[in-house]
Amino acid sequence: MRMKYVLSEVLVGLWRNVTMTIAMIITMAVSLFMLGGAGLLYQKVGDMKDLYYENVQVSIFLATDVSEQQRTDLEAKLESDPLVKEVLYVNKDEAYKRFQEMYQDAPDLVNAVKADQLPESFRLTLVNPEQYKSIYDQYKDSEGVDEIVDQSRLLDKVFGVLTGIQTFALVIAVFMAAAALLLVANTIQVAAYSKRREVAVMKLVGASNWFIQAPFVLEAVVAGLIGSVLALVFMALGKYFGGSGSLSALEGLITPVSWGDIFLMFPIMAGVGALFSAVTGWITLRFYLRV
Repeated sequence: MRMKYVLSEVLVGLWRNVTMTIAMIITMAVSLFMLGGAGLLYQKVGDMKDLYYENVQVSIFLATDVSEQQRTDLEAKLESDPLVKEVLYVNKDEAYKRFQEMYQDAPDLVNAVKADQLPESFRLTLVNPEQYKSIYDQYKDSEGVDEIVDQSRLLDKVFGVLTGIQTFALVIAVFMAAAALLLVANTIQVAAYSKRREVAVMKLVGASNWFIQAPFVLEAVVAGLIGSVLALVFMALGKYFGGSGSLSALEGLITPVSWGDIFLMFPIMAGVGALFSAVTGWITLRFYLRV
């Protein structure tokens, strides 16, 4: 009977202040959506780092006047280096083939470049890509070396931008969550004020604090859970329209977001929404009702 009473009071409370309830749910949904998006971005940035850094290479371009002896000595030194996992020699013809593949959409540029104009190079796969600086310092002054290029420097810039976006999304989520919790507190206060006489009567007849607070706290929890469901819907819509729209062009660059990743975020969003709403409701009641 008590549980039935509590649940009925929750539904009545949500409907009594329907406009504030809707505003609270929408704000909660947006904040949880931003939180889920930041969580997914954090996960995908980590996956991308593992994927790209595992295949990153260091390119040692040889000077145009490099001798055969210098090239052979350098190759032997690289193959015996404990920091180097694999050494691949790229001659002028192979470099030209790669150049043609990279710029196949610019035939005028391809026709303007000849194979003998491109430098020979060694493509290195490192045991630990983060040890590029050691490779650079060791071989930058070697005979026959013209330039050393590390792909991870470009990746660091890309990941720096992604990390910035991730931080921005997280900051927005925090501000939206603060706004949602303030709405929760305000809604609880209004609901408690409208039922102040009932609360006073229940206190006089000896009702427990839990029994008095439960309907108000559950209102906040229900609003948080509904907000998390809406956040899940927003993420699913983003996946559906983004996957078939302009974001599909990034599929080869960014590790794809699967439906499993999205649904895995739902328990986190629901837990955060319900927990923070319940705590906010309970604290509000402690200060407002003094029970």
